[in-house]
Amino acid sequence: MKLSGRALVMATIIGTVLQVAMTTLGHSNPAIKGFFAVGGMGISLIAGILYVVISTEVITRDNVVGGAIAGAVCGCIGIFVSWQLQDVPASLLLVGTASSALTGAVGGWLGRLFSSGRV
Repeated sequence: MKLSGRALVMATIIGTVLQVAMTTLGHSNPAIKGFFAVGGMGISLIAGILYVVISTEVITRDNVVGGAIAGAVCGCIGIFVSWQLQDVPASLLLVGTASSALTGAVGGWLGRLFSSGRV
């Protein structure tokens, strides 16, 4: 398995910035806070897609794994910030990170699907 370190770092940083922005804004805005789950997984999906867009890898498995890692890391950091702000329970760190990894993997797969026209 070969992962692109540059793509992984870039996708994770962009996803983390978006996650932290959402959790920080949601701390003071109940409307945004109500979308933490959907928004967080959506951002992890975007991080997975970004991994594929930035990466030069052509093997679907590598894109899925890279997307899962980027989605999980940015999701975990976003949830940790939200937990520190006391907006979510600590138990969400495990469940939310797993969900973010899954949606990041889906993003990696979708990114590969649409970038090449095949799976």
